[in-house]
Amino acid sequence: MYHIGIDLGGTNIAAAIVTEEGKMICKDSIPTLREREHTEILKDMAQLCLRLMKEEGLKEKDIYSIGIGSPGTADPEKGILLYANNLKFHNVCMRKELQKYISVPVYLENDANCAALGESISGAAKSYKDSVTITLGTGVGGGIIVDGQIVSGSFHGGGELGHHVIKMDGDRCSCGRLGCWEVYASATALIRDARIAAAKNPKSLLLRLVDGDIQKMNAKIPFDAAQQGDKIAQEVINQYIHYLAVGIVNIINVLQPEVIVVGGGVSAQGENLLVPLRKEVERQIYGSDKIKTKIVAAELGNDAGIIGAAMLSKIYG
Repeated sequence: MYHIGIDLGGTNIAAAIVTEEGKMICKDSIPTLREREHTEILKDMAQLCLRLMKEEGLKEKDIYSIGIGSPGTADPEKGILLYANNLKFHNVCMRKELQKYISVPVYLENDANCAALGESISGAAKSYKDSVTITLGTGVGGGIIVDGQIVSGSFHGGGELGHHVIKMDGDRCSCGRLGCWEVYASATALIRDARIAAAKNPKSLLLRLVDGDIQKMNAKIPFDAAQQGDKIAQEVINQYIHYLAVGIVNIINVLQPEVIVVGGGVSAQGENLLVPLRKEVERQIYGSDKIKTKIVAAELGNDAGIIGAAMLSKIYG
């Protein structure tokens, strides 16, 4: 039997057919065109699934389940997407709508929770019962796995790790609060700070690596410049790692997971990020000589959410 995993994003819908062991055998994507009504988007989602099945020579009887990872707040028990701020979805019964086209069990979860589940089943956290996965991208996403189960609270909206405050009365977050972790530890934050540093220090390698145009700055360039000995870039990286560590230390102090998996675009730096991050976490942690939480890079990349979505039937089925 096979599973289908779907990652519903504001820009694209990606889907894959996945084996029982969590291995993808095929994958494709289509534009979301998110300004449309949800019925049109879900019809296209179903058609994408049917096309993948046809390409692999599979019938409905070969598909055990379909799982959807979506931004926003999902009710996994009812298969309803309660709210997604970047889609025109409000109390949409995803399960019922998709089953108009494919008569198999349909499961739904928040996309960050799906990524955490994917890493726990077949990625960097597969050897651990308790893990936390964080994604460093436009924002900071998070998913918590305890004893192999997703922890999302009594009202399905838990695990929003990017929105705990690490700096009282700090900069305003998109959520409306001041000083959220996301404001300081996202890839967006790193790029913002690198642009500011480059503008203030025109002789810095930061500015040369973007050919004098700070709008070309990305999350990789500060690391590249720092590795080439640029002191200004190193200061940007040090500040970023400090803020990233503050949030991770808070997570460890509250949950003490066996492992924290760092994903998202910034995690592509691998040990260049993780070595100084581990040192900063150790410096800040409460009871550091007794804390054994490992900090590792994600292994599944952008496929984590799709694989986790495909595996939702293992915890909700």
